[in-house]
Amino acid sequence: MKIKNLIRNIFIYILLISFISSSNAGEIFVSLKKNKVNVRYGPSFESDIKYVYKKINLPLKQIDKKENFRRIIDFKNNSGWIHISQLKKSNSVIATKDKVLFKEPTSFAKPVAQIKKGRLLILEKCEQNWCQITAGEFNGWIKTDNIWGVN
Repeated sequence: MKIKNLIRNIFIYILLISFISSSNAGEIFVSLKKNKVNVRYGPSFESDIKYVYKKINLPLKQIDKKENFRRIIDFKNNSGWIHISQLKKSNSVIATKDKVLFKEPTSFAKPVAQIKKGRLLILEKCEQNWCQITAGEFNGWIKTDNIWGVN
C-alpha cells in the first residue's frame, strides 16, 4: 500500500511540475515587426479585429500560442491574438516611469538624457541591472527597474 501511495504522489508531483513549467513557457517578450498590426479576438484570420497597433518595435508579452497565432498583452494590459508573421524577437522596452539615461552602466556616470514615462526605447543589450538603449539621437544605459519589455 505504501509503494502505491508513493508512486501516486510521484506521479502527481511530476504532473504538477510539468503544468507549472509549461504555463510559463510561452511567456516571452516580442516586438512588432511592422507599423500596422491587427490584433484579433481569437487565434484565426476569421476572428474579428479587436484593435490595430500602429507602432513598429512596440514590445509585447506573449502569454499563449495556438498554431501560428500568439496571444499577447501590452504594457497597458490590452490583450489579443496576433499572427506570428507580425512579430519578432524583442528589441525594445518602454519606460514605465521617468528615468535618467547614463553614459555608462552606473548611477555615478554622466547623465546623458531624461527619459519620459511611456517612451519607446530600442534595446542594444542588457547586463545585470542595466540595459544599453537608443532613444532617438541618444545612446546610453538605464537601470532595468521601471521598464517594461525585459524579464
